[in-house]
Amino acid sequence: MRTVRLRVGGFCITAVALTTALGAEREGDAQRGKTLYDSRCTSCHSLDHSRIGPAHRGVFGRHAGQVMGYDYSPALRRSHVVWNARALDRWLTNPELFIPGQKMGYTVPDAQDRADIIAFLQSPGAR
Repeated sequence: MRTVRLRVGGFCITAVALTTALGAEREGDAQRGKTLYDSRCTSCHSLDHSRIGPAHRGVFGRHAGQVMGYDYSPALRRSHVVWNARALDRWLTNPELFIPGQKMGYTVPDAQDRADIIAFLQSPGAR
């Protein structure tokens, strides 16, 4: 969070800007993200094989609902989302709020945990 003071006319306006509200992304730690991915995500996902959830290798730049052979919800197939850091952050924060009607029932409430998982998925080892 940061505070910004602006002088307008004879007045001083103080505003508090939340980094996540502005769409800024946290810097993630890919190594910690791999540990988090292994402990939190692999019961449903794998990098290379679809399980309960779709495979994640190469997720960056991919359109949502496009892993061949995985049975996506109609909402996800119709979403037109392209996975990038911002979209993944919104998805992991609250999948149902981001794409109503999807079928993932898991969230990652901590912003740093999300940033670390996203950094792992963006890393050469997960591409």
